[in-house]
Amino acid sequence: MANNKRKIFNDPVHGFITIPYELIFDIIEHPYFQRIRRIQQLALSTYVYPGANHTRFHHALGAFHLMRKAISILKIKGHEITEQEELSALVAILLHDIGHGPFSHTLENIIIKDVKHEEISRIYMHRLNEHFGGKLTMAIEIFQGTYHKKFLHQLVSSQLDVDRLDYLTRDSFFTGVNEGVISYDRIIEMMNVSDDELVIEQKGIYSIENFIIARRLMYWQVYLHKTVVCVEEMLIKAIKRAQELIAKGVILDASPALNYFFTHPVTARDFIEDKDVLELYSRLDDMDIMSALKYWRHADDFILRFLCASILDRRLFKIQMSNAPYDHDAVEKIVAQAAAEYKISKEDARYLVWTDSTSNHAYNPAEDRINILTSDGRVTDIANASDQFNTSNLSEPVVRYYLCYPKGMGLAV
Repeated sequence: MANNKRKIFNDPVHGFITIPYELIFDIIEHPYFQRIRRIQQLALSTYVYPGANHTRFHHALGAFHLMRKAISILKIKGHEITEQEELSALVAILLHDIGHGPFSHTLENIIIKDVKHEEISRIYMHRLNEHFGGKLTMAIEIFQGTYHKKFLHQLVSSQLDVDRLDYLTRDSFFTGVNEGVISYDRIIEMMNVSDDELVIEQKGIYSIENFIIARRLMYWQVYLHKTVVCVEEMLIKAIKRAQELIAKGVILDASPALNYFFTHPVTARDFIEDKDVLELYSRLDDMDIMSALKYWRHADDFILRFLCASILDRRLFKIQMSNAPYDHDAVEKIVAQAAAEYKISKEDARYLVWTDSTSNHAYNPAEDRINILTSDGRVTDIANASDQFNTSNLSEPVVRYYLCYPKGMGLAV
C-alpha cells in the first residue's frame, strides 16, 4: 500500500482502526462515501440523548473494523478465506449502509417512495464497481447473498452480523444507555462456521443471551423511545405536508436536490437507468432537511409553519403510549378540538393529531436463526440451546400504540 494511503482512524468506541487495502482507502475517499458523514446514525434521537450525534460514517468504519476481527478469528480456526474474499467482505460491510437517505430510517420511503436503502446501497456498489474497474464484483455478490460462501453474507447481514454488533455498542456509547452494552469481542471470538453457516460456539451462549436482551432494551429505551418516536413522526408530517403543498403548485424553498425529489417521483429503475438521479441523491443529506425546516418555519401555510417551528424549537407534541389501539371516536374528538383551536379543517388537523403503532422484534427465528455449535458438534437454535430463560418469548413481537397531539392548545406560531 502506498504510504499516503496507510491511514489510521482513532475511533472512540474501538480505538485505532487501520486501513489494510488501497481499495478500501479509495472507497472511503469517494464522495459517495463521504456523504454519509452528513447523515445521523440515530436521526433525531439527539432530542432525548444529546450525545447521540454519531453518523453513518462512524458506524460503517466500526462495522468494517469488526469484520476484520471476525475474519481473522475464522481464519485462525482453519476456515479458508482468500485475500480477495477478505477484501470483498470488508468492502461489502463498509458499503452496507451507503444507500441511507437523510435521517436514516426515519425518512425511508417518505422522500423517495418504495425504494429501500438496501436497494440504493446495491446501486451505489454497482456504480462504484464501474468506477474501480470491476474490483467490487465479489463484494456485491457477498452483499446480495449470491456468493457461494454463505457465512460471508451472514457476517454482513443476519441476526448476528457485525453491523448489529457495532451499532448496539456504538449507540449505547453515544447515548450513555448502558443497557445496550454487549460483549462483542467475546461474541466474535466464539464465531465459527459449520456447513457453511455462521455459528456461535456453546461457550458463547450467555453473550448471545445478553445480546438479544440488550437489543430489545435498546429498542424501547433509544430507537423507539416515545419522545424519539414523537419528534420523528413530526418530521415525517412536515415532509408530507411540504410534498402536498408542492403538488398543489405552492413554491417552497429547498435545496436543488431536495426539490428534485419533491417534484420527480423516482423509482429504483430511475436510479439504475438515469445516472443523474444517483448524483442528485448523493447531494442529499440531513443538512438539506434541516435547512428546509428553517425556511419553512416562515411559510404561509400554518400547518407546515407550526410543525417546523415546533421541531426546531423542541416544542414537541404530547405522546401517549398504550398496549391497545386508541378508540377511534376519542381520537376524532381530539382532531375536532385541534381543528377548532387552530381554525383549520379536520383534514388539516390530522397533521397535528394522529395515532399509529410501533413494534419491537428482538429475535425472529422465522427470518434467520442464531445457531449454537454444541460441544458434541450439533447445531441448534439459540432458543433451544439457552437454559437461562425462555428465549422464544423474546422472539414474539411487542406492539405498542401511540397517540400524538400538540401540548397546550393555546400555542400559536
